[in-house]
Amino acid sequence: MGFCLEVAGDFACFTRPEMKVERVSYDVITPSAARAIFEAILWKPAISWQIDRIEVLQPIRWINLRRNELSSVIPMMNVTKAMKGGTMPHCSIEDDRQQRAGLFLRDVRYRLHGHFMMTNKAGTTDSEAKFAEMFRRRAQKGQCFNQPYLGCREFSCSFELIEEEPATPAINESRPLGWMLYDIDHSGREPTPLFFNAMMQNGVIEVPPRHSEEVRG
Repeated sequence: MGFCLEVAGDFACFTRPEMKVERVSYDVITPSAARAIFEAILWKPAISWQIDRIEVLQPIRWINLRRNELSSVIPMMNVTKAMKGGTMPHCSIEDDRQQRAGLFLRDVRYRLHGHFMMTNKAGTTDSEAKFAEMFRRRAQKGQCFNQPYLGCREFSCSFELIEEEPATPAINESRPLGWMLYDIDHSGREPTPLFFNAMMQNGVIEVPPRHSEEVRG
């Protein structure tokens, strides 16, 4: 069951994993980030989202920003102990602050095309029509489980369900975007990143199916 969302935001950062020190964004939204936006509106164990096409509606613009970030994370072991009644762990930005520069996108707008598939966790009362109606109703009302964002949670975005022929065309730009993060495969013992060779043709990136030969781990 396919749907189209138009999303927009002031800033975006779809971090390139090969950049270890400073954050540098891909040129456009990645399929995994686009999938997360659909899932923010509706996700159930019974369905799995697949991104089919990304349309870039605004020229690609960049901005350099320096941000305060927390330099440490809470160990999972401490969280597990807290869940069993132990001391609640904490981190303080005042004690563990670091500044990191980043090359981000600004003034972004995309049209995202995706569809969902039923998984083997679907129950006897689950159906495509049921979840399609749920997604349509929630997207039309602007409802979401968490605020959709563009790569980083502080870069929130607006979204709109597109049900008629859109008036805004994609940008008139064609070029290879190189190998881009497709998604993270969690089916094995360790999470594995998947990549695909992205090509933008007149502002449109066609996203291959997850299990096609074009997607490589």
